[in-house]
Amino acid sequence: MTTNIVEYKEFIGSVNYSDEDECFYGKIEGINDLVTFEGVSVKELKKAFKDAVEDYLELCKELKKEPYKSVKGSFNIRIEPKLHYSAIYTALKKGISLNQFVAEAIKNNVDKKLLNHS
Repeated sequence: MTTNIVEYKEFIGSVNYSDEDECFYGKIEGINDLVTFEGVSVKELKKAFKDAVEDYLELCKELKKEPYKSVKGSFNIRIEPKLHYSAIYTALKKGISLNQFVAEAIKNNVDKKLLNHS
């Protein structure tokens, strides 16, 4: 499977290619700052990403700053009406709220290692 991301220490980096510059480039996703990296080969790109993460973590430590983007714990989603009704119906049959049902569905499908970081 082809993806346009790299991963390191619970961080994801987006990956793009510039034909004009003949290099790969990206940024660390899920943070409040803009941290970019680049490389002319996949190997160089991955090293630059890891270095960028390490530098960012060190900077956050020095500044006593949380490295991850803060989230509120609530969000709106748009889904087709039939799926929405099916979720409500299933939640009712389980005897739980729609919020509990959606939270359970998400929890069962996310990367578990990320649930443990503070």
